[in-house]
Amino acid sequence: MKQYAYIRVSTKEQNVDRQILALKPYNIPKENIYCDYQSGKDFERPAYRELIKQLKVGDLIIIKSIDRLGRNYNDILVQWQYITKEIKADILVLDMELLDTRQKSGNLTGTLIADLVLQIFAYVAQTEREFIRQRQAEGIRAAKMSGKKLGRPQMVMPDGFEMICEKCKFGELSTRQAAKQLGVSHTTFYRKYKKLTAKNVSNSRHSGTSK
Repeated sequence: MKQYAYIRVSTKEQNVDRQILALKPYNIPKENIYCDYQSGKDFERPAYRELIKQLKVGDLIIIKSIDRLGRNYNDILVQWQYITKEIKADILVLDMELLDTRQKSGNLTGTLIADLVLQIFAYVAQTEREFIRQRQAEGIRAAKMSGKKLGRPQMVMPDGFEMICEKCKFGELSTRQAAKQLGVSHTTFYRKYKKLTAKNVSNSRHSGTSK
């Protein structure tokens, strides 16, 4: 029997230390700890898929909490059944001692309790994910209603930008040379240059129409 651990956080900016610390008493070899840095909305995660390939009868997966396994109610139940019934491996959820299939072998009442607890916690994991998405959507709507601009702030171009654009316009500089002089990337300069050019053309047309 081998012991494995599965760790998941939604982004690489999030810290896995809390989950790793909880696993320390089990002395799991480093090569048997699998970690994914992505959402728990489904199970198409590289480390998780690799872990499943390694599992054999009698092996044990340890996870900190059920939401680290996933956040989709139906998918969690399917994966749980696949691991425990098809592969015949065990799962231990550290934050909920009732979710420990090692204690349920041959015990029908214990298995029933574990299955019920799993369904409740899988449901909670999904509803929490839905609440997070709802709060994000509400936050975006509130920000828009209050006039706040969302997304990254617009980059302010260095002094002399318009004068260098004029040189590009008359062929005195290439856009790459202009970007180098201003100390910005060619992509950034070219996007701003095209925007300024389009704006000037539009203004000149309006000006000609108003005469």
